[in-house]
Amino acid sequence: MEYKELLERARSQLPEKVFEQSRFEIPQIRSVVEGNKTFIVNIREILETINREENHFLKFMAGELATSVTMESARAVFAGKHAKVTLQSLLERYVKEYVICNECTKPDTKLVTESRILWKRCDACGASTAVKPLRK
Repeated sequence: MEYKELLERARSQLPEKVFEQSRFEIPQIRSVVEGNKTFIVNIREILETINREENHFLKFMAGELATSVTMESARAVFAGKHAKVTLQSLLERYVKEYVICNECTKPDTKLVTESRILWKRCDACGASTAVKPLRK
């Protein structure tokens, strides 16, 4: 076989997601401070966009802010007053560490645990990267 035939055969076996050119944008956090609590009112939209479980994301945020977090209907409630800029930068850091593939930079990843190690596995390119587990 010639090089071009081999290349075409290899390309035909790759998933379609590899060739998509969609642009992923990190959602903007909409937060409200009431008294000594901070509410993220668009938490469902954020979780849907980044395709992550509520518990994992909120555990990350609570650990980084050193505070407690609860869910109250469709919004996340953090103890203490937290600036929108701080929350947004934490979201961006979470997406970089736990969502975006290190190889192809696409957000089509899933978190899987194998042999007590947390992996970020990409559905687009198939790459796997070990990620830091969250503190208890």
